[in-house]
Amino acid sequence: MSEESRDASDGPAPAEGRPDRPPIAGLMDTLSVKRNVVIGAVVGVALAVAVYVVRALELLGPVGGTREYPVLGADGFFLLLAFVLASATTLFVASALTVVAAVRALRTPEE
Repeated sequence: MSEESRDASDGPAPAEGRPDRPPIAGLMDTLSVKRNVVIGAVVGVALAVAVYVVRALELLGPVGGTREYPVLGADGFFLLLAFVLASATTLFVASALTVVAAVRALRTPEE
């Protein structure tokens, strides 16, 4: 695209058509996103470790029925499941805490 065709375009430049927006860092600070992610990660890892220990050490007794885990074995398979559980729990807890912070921020009157 040449300079002449850019100058002759009918639409406004992207920067001119966009309203002023507050920086995203301020929003993330207001909603305490970093704190929420840390809390979510702690909860997710703690839950995954607890579930993995219960399963790997068979604290609730042996699993009924046998199953083959050809590539990773049973421990590797349940380790992957623990990772997925930790990731999903982290996302859920962090999202829930951020939504609660957003609702609180919206209900707080501005001074």
